[in-house]
Amino acid sequence: MRKVAAVTGGAQGIGKAVALEFIKAGYEVSVLDTDQEAGDELVAEIRELGGKILFFPADVSRETDIEQWFKAMLEELGRVDVLVNNAGIGIHGSMLDLPLASFDRVIGVNLRGAFACSQHAARAMKRQGSGVIIHMASTRGLMSEADTESYAASKGGLLALTHAMAVSLGPYGIRVNAISPGWIEVGDWQKASKRRNPVHTERDRLQHPVGRVGTPEDIAAACLYLADDRAGFITGQNLVIDGGMTVKMIYEE
Repeated sequence: MRKVAAVTGGAQGIGKAVALEFIKAGYEVSVLDTDQEAGDELVAEIRELGGKILFFPADVSRETDIEQWFKAMLEELGRVDVLVNNAGIGIHGSMLDLPLASFDRVIGVNLRGAFACSQHAARAMKRQGSGVIIHMASTRGLMSEADTESYAASKGGLLALTHAMAVSLGPYGIRVNAISPGWIEVGDWQKASKRRNPVHTERDRLQHPVGRVGTPEDIAAACLYLADDRAGFITGQNLVIDGGMTVKMIYEE
């Protein structure tokens, strides 16, 4: 039986790259996303590659949606070996004026949704005796721009959730890690109606010691590695993938 990778927010951007990476590695995939149009395009692309995909249109902030997704996944694909909690939103606004409902919405999708999906995945993985959970955090969980409190809090929460879950789930053969992407260009990884060709300046590139902006493939490759048995001694960790941007000292001139 082929292994199964479940990806939230997997129809566009980083999530799409992750889903395709697992397909190319021989996995079957189950993708949850709120965008039906993007999901339909992904299904067509994966089937053209000869892969098997279950697309489920749903919102990770709704527990009933998650329950129905896992029920459908286990019925159709039979198991879940890897969960990538990639679904995320951001709402920018002055800390002094941001409605609490907006703060709660970001936490509900980015953090609460990841925890709820992890609960359902972990129950199935416990029965199997193994599994991998990967949280898509962010360098914004470690540093911030102004007026990003809800997003930063949600990503910082994912980092804490990572080490807590790694300890709790380790006895069941389940490893839990986080990836913190930096600047990742996703313009050319959107659905067809919103796709655009990236344009970066020399200044954009030179902010990164590696000399370029990141791509979704950079993150997808890391997900596949963390899911592999070769990473079997890695759990509770946060892998920062940002081209060195957060280690570069910047002085105002």
